[in-house]
Amino acid sequence: MLGLIALTLVAGAAFYVGRTTVQSAPGASMTPGTTPGNDGRKVLYWHDPMVPGPRFDKPGKSPFMDMQLVPMYADSQPTSSGVTISPGVQQNLGIRYATVRRADVSSSFDAIGTVQFDERLNVAVQTRVAGYVERLSVRAPMERVRKGQALATIFAPEWLGPQNELIALQRAGVSPDLVAAARERMRAMSIPGELIRQSEKAGVAQARFVLTAPVSGVIAELGVREGVAVASGVTLFRIAGLEKVWATAEVPEAQALRLAAGQKVQAALQADASQTFAGELKEILPEISSSTRTLKARFEVDNAQGRLTPGMLLRLQVGGARSSRLLVASEAVIRTGKRSVVIVSREGGAFEPREVSLGADLGDDVEVVQGLAEGARVVASGQFLIDSEARLRSVLGNMTASAAPPPTASGSPVSSTPATTGTSHRAEGKVERVEADGITISHGPVASLKWPAMTMGFSRPTPGAFADVKPGDTVRFEFREGGPLGYELLSVERLQPAAKQ
Repeated sequence: MLGLIALTLVAGAAFYVGRTTVQSAPGASMTPGTTPGNDGRKVLYWHDPMVPGPRFDKPGKSPFMDMQLVPMYADSQPTSSGVTISPGVQQNLGIRYATVRRADVSSSFDAIGTVQFDERLNVAVQTRVAGYVERLSVRAPMERVRKGQALATIFAPEWLGPQNELIALQRAGVSPDLVAAARERMRAMSIPGELIRQSEKAGVAQARFVLTAPVSGVIAELGVREGVAVASGVTLFRIAGLEKVWATAEVPEAQALRLAAGQKVQAALQADASQTFAGELKEILPEISSSTRTLKARFEVDNAQGRLTPGMLLRLQVGGARSSRLLVASEAVIRTGKRSVVIVSREGGAFEPREVSLGADLGDDVEVVQGLAEGARVVASGQFLIDSEARLRSVLGNMTASAAPPPTASGSPVSSTPATTGTSHRAEGKVERVEADGITISHGPVASLKWPAMTMGFSRPTPGAFADVKPGDTVRFEFREGGPLGYELLSVERLQPAAKQ
């Protein structure tokens, strides 16, 4: 029995020590200017720069993030348009900078084009006489051919009569005018001159002739087979030239306005960027896609070496006129959808937000039309951490919030104040401290924000709001995001008055 009692006393003591440790851990707000730092500067409080709002009365590890709390010094006074951050804190936040510069850039852009045959180089091969295909030298579509290469051998019986007549006139020794007239009639029947010379030399009519390729390229269309009969005027082969090809690209409507026929283009294979080709914009097709809002642009690309074939993808860099522009790194710009903001670094570790107007997007850089001057230094990395730091000091507030004037909302039975629109949250807790700029409350979990129980400070809408609330009161309150401390009270309802001292 005595052992059981002793064990119970030890467990109770351990529980009491644990409660005492938790209550003394960082989490309660303190009165400014009461704690000196290691360098003699007055520390107002400690805070987690990643979680604006909660203030702690001693250093230690943040209950929210895996990092140490950061001190807020009394001599770190905010300005009317920015916030001052010490070099040490800047290093902890990992802030990087970029310089606004002026450079000569062209209004060029990249596009992806698909290689197609240049249809202006297509050639149709026909026979002008009825006959039969005795031998087919090219038997498959897309087969490459050279200029002068044999395509097919045609037997044309209709040509035998005119040739025999010419041979008979020559043997009869008639006047040269009759022989010349016979030759002209044969030319009118599209009998090749070489075939006429062969028949005159051999003294025998020739009815077989060979169709040859008039240009080099590939057989884009094969309309005949060996042994079939062919009629006059029927296309037997269609040859597509490959000395030049088309690259058809879909260009966004906004960029298409900057295109003009004759612009030079540098093309590279999508599969191998080391292989490049020169090209030129030939025309913008009068057709726009209603779903993608793009136009088709047709580029002529040189293919003298025959390395491009239809279906290949080309990355096209379309060049434009060069002009001097003010540029800033794209990562330095915070785009909210309604405005664009950069954080400008000033002397003495001061930062201020500045709204800018942007121009063309140039990849890693973006054009600045208004809001910055050449040589200005802006924050390229860590903008949102500076925003959190500024919100703790009641300077910048939420830089990404809309600038539109807010409507008002009513509070609860104790008091109410105007508040901007936004999602509100409710909780219950105990008032720990009442200060001029805020009220510190130890509250339970907030389901709408997925918060655990914690102690944190809430801003007052006005210095005199909720004057009836005292330390020790149990309250039910409503709040929203905003205000100097990150979250602002909308209403406070006292459930239990403070215990009398």
